[in-house]
Amino acid sequence: GGRTGAAALIELYAWPTPNGQKVSIMLEECGLPYEVRPVDINAGEQFRPEFLAISPNNRIPAIVDRAPAAGEALPVFESGAILVYLAEKTGRLLPPAGAGRYAVLQWLAFQVGRLGPICGQAHHFRQRMGGVDVPYAADLYTGEVGRLYGAMDRRLAEAPCLGGDDCSIADLACWPWVRPHRRQGQALDAFPHLASWFDRIGERPAVGRGMALLRDRRGRRDLSDRARELLFGDAQYRRR
Repeated sequence: GGRTGAAALIELYAWPTPNGQKVSIMLEECGLPYEVRPVDINAGEQFRPEFLAISPNNRIPAIVDRAPAAGEALPVFESGAILVYLAEKTGRLLPPAGAGRYAVLQWLAFQVGRLGPICGQAHHFRQRMGGVDVPYAADLYTGEVGRLYGAMDRRLAEAPCLGGDDCSIADLACWPWVRPHRRQGQALDAFPHLASWFDRIGERPAVGRGMALLRDRRGRRDLSDRARELLFGDAQYRRR
């Protein structure tokens, strides 16, 4: 699977962030041939009209399935929707019906609605990405990340994976957000069940391959003034 010499079935529009990584991991798990189309969010490429046509919210990731089950090429945006789409396309990592399916979908919703956004805010304020120090916000979001880790830890005391006995899209969605736990002010030693899960999921070969997404583009934490304005300033709101 993964990026091969064969014609790409899926076009992945992404940048090396946790949201992008969870989709590249899923594509590797499913063995679907795909091609990465980088969208440099630090350069404002997410605002280009051609990307807007695929992702109306101007956010990565997005995919285009060039060979859907029926009809013409199908774009899908929002990482949670992409994971469900790929799971249903391949019959992988999401039970088809019943309580097991909704156990997975609940924890996927947990990641999309809480874990991702809260961890993102913790990254933002702890690293002063807006260019200013806001101790109240840093403390608030650091504490909330700890609470969410606690919820995961309690769940993983009951079952080996978030959705139950087997790895699912819920685990693939959450894992890239737990990976930068130190940047969120968290020590996994305080969450032993989460720590064990983190190691087990990280040992999956597809996770290692998926985490290679645009590896050469990582590590750009010292944002230029222009990048900071594009990501967090008024420039993003002036675009219509």
